[in-house]
Amino acid sequence: MFVGQAHQQQLPRWLHALLTEKFFNACIIHEEARKNEKNIFCLDCSASLCPHCFSLHRSHRLLQIRRYVYHDVIRLDDAAKLIDCAYVQAYITNSAKVVFLNQRPQAKQCRGSGNTCSTCERSLQDPFLFCSLYCKIDYLIRTEGGLSKYLLECNFLPLPEPGLDDGLMTPDSVLEPAGSNRTNSSGSGGYGGVGCKALACTAATDFVVRKKRTSVLVCNSPCRPVEPASASLMNRRKKTPHRAPLY
Repeated sequence: MFVGQAHQQQLPRWLHALLTEKFFNACIIHEEARKNEKNIFCLDCSASLCPHCFSLHRSHRLLQIRRYVYHDVIRLDDAAKLIDCAYVQAYITNSAKVVFLNQRPQAKQCRGSGNTCSTCERSLQDPFLFCSLYCKIDYLIRTEGGLSKYLLECNFLPLPEPGLDDGLMTPDSVLEPAGSNRTNSSGSGGYGGVGCKALACTAATDFVVRKKRTSVLVCNSPCRPVEPASASLMNRRKKTPHRAPLY
């Protein structure tokens, strides 16, 4: 892993801690309290916090960590204030764009001809190059030897409105790639990158939803019952077969 001893000197202390921290574990200080999962990261202290620790760090730069199916994500708006997020694939969930912090394990490597992550070869939408911040940082360290050109100065980073929540996204929520229609005039989406196309599976999902809704509306609409054609066929008795007369 690039965040090991060899590369730790090339990363800011807060970034190394962010990529190696285990979030959503119980806070040791508030072990007996309810809702004590550590889902806040303090950049000034390079440490993870639970909601009960928040009051001591209120004036610090804070990131809320969210989790989707056991993987940590952060809002793209927050990430883009700290590091250049160009060509990192973003997703839309709960009406907000998010990016994955770290690599996600894959059952098998994708060897197709489509676009893949430059670090872990996970399938991506064109024209993205990285599936997570980890993969982009790893690539930059391997190819350019550092991150100094890509780190941004951020002196103020409050928690997003309307405030802190548990950060958990249910598995049945829809996680979709960021639509290309939300980009700015330069096509960068405001983060130094470019927009992406909608997934084919998203279109299929929308079709299924529309189909279900249509069937519900038809079933609930006031209409007189119609006897199925099959029922009338079943009620017909078998007639005596007509034979040709014998001469």
